[in-house]
Amino acid sequence: MEQFFKLKEHGTNVKQELAAGLTTFMTMAYILAVNPSILSASGMDSGAIFTATALASAIASFLMALLANLPFVLSAGMGLNAYFAYTVVLGMGYSWEMALTAVFMEGLIFVILSLTNVREAIFNAIPATLKIAVSVGIGLFITFIGLQNAHIVVDSATLVSVFSFSGSLENGTFNYEGITVLLAVIGILITAILMLRNVKGSILLGIIATWVLGIICQIAGIYVPNPEAGFYSVIPSGIISMPASVAPTLFKLDFSHVLSVDFVVVMFAFLFVDMFDTLGTLIGCASKAELLDEEGKLPGIKGALLSDAVGTMCGAVLGTSTITTFVESASGIAEGGRTGLTAISAGFLFLLSLFFSPLFLTIPSFATAPALVMVGFLMMQQVSKIEWDNILEAIPAFICIFAMAFMYSISEGICFGIISYTVLNVAAGKAKQVTPLMYILTVVFILKYVLI
Repeated sequence: MEQFFKLKEHGTNVKQELAAGLTTFMTMAYILAVNPSILSASGMDSGAIFTATALASAIASFLMALLANLPFVLSAGMGLNAYFAYTVVLGMGYSWEMALTAVFMEGLIFVILSLTNVREAIFNAIPATLKIAVSVGIGLFITFIGLQNAHIVVDSATLVSVFSFSGSLENGTFNYEGITVLLAVIGILITAILMLRNVKGSILLGIIATWVLGIICQIAGIYVPNPEAGFYSVIPSGIISMPASVAPTLFKLDFSHVLSVDFVVVMFAFLFVDMFDTLGTLIGCASKAELLDEEGKLPGIKGALLSDAVGTMCGAVLGTSTITTFVESASGIAEGGRTGLTAISAGFLFLLSLFFSPLFLTIPSFATAPALVMVGFLMMQQVSKIEWDNILEAIPAFICIFAMAFMYSISEGICFGIISYTVLNVAAGKAKQVTPLMYILTVVFILKYVLI
């Protein structure tokens, strides 16, 4: 392992990498429950989706380790799965077989772009300031996800608002919603205290501690599960189970609509979001892990992008929506993950989840929320590297940061950051400072907003 993963060279060891893999897996294990729930709305078999998600996640993560030796873990992308089920199938009326075909074709195009260095060139063309901004923006984005998952932040007349404990006591929701919000807040404080005391594995311990508190509350009758409201038992119903068959979704591709205009639009929608979400995640997480070289390039990026692309094709064949690099990989990186051994260990846990699904599916979102919030804190620290005195550099960075958080999209943050960077440099008379590829991306992004 030392020879292959070069652990000493990256300042890590086997124990640290395994802990990082476990942490990453636990912060993203929710996808095993959420993805079948979303995709089954399209008519797909939920058991087959669960198996397909776990297998595709493991395969893609193994590829990330073997082809790139990077600590990034992959699974079915949130947002893309909702677009698959609710827009393409339920909204546009296409079959889920056709939607899987669009995902497969998107992955194939990704493979071609990765092998021809197009995606690598885009990564390298993004200015250093924007790369830092992407890391900071993802920090805010992942924090917001954590706060939403824990219901600390909720919908309101002002778009979002803080959860009301007094309101939950009045309407009788405290015993299932209010108590989990309180547990998430306690979990954030526990994780922060562990980090303050430099306890190794503080993020993972924070998840476990919050989960244990939830179990205690359920046993004591303080937390009462309410499945209809989306609050389930935090006590595992079992430990071992046999994986569901993937046969209902395996190789169920339908190429009959490939030449239609709607198919092309759907395919490129998958393609665009996947490409720039992946690039944004790689930039942000690599910056936090200090994996970028002096020129701001990521060694092994071609293998990372290829892993993402091949993973998407495998996922489509197995029966799940687009596989992408998960932003939750930042939690493992925060625990010291620096090599592909982190991805390998998380991949094995995805395989184990096939046989231990009752255990892994019981991990509640309020227990993983503190991890996301504290990882957001760690990624926000990159903001000090932005040259705030240089307005020309700082404004595009600021736009990139707020777009990711407030527009709830990594790809939108990159789009707005690149457009503003190009426009402001041209307006300042520094057009030569902008690379030709940045001009091309700017035009493409503007056309995206005009035409789509």
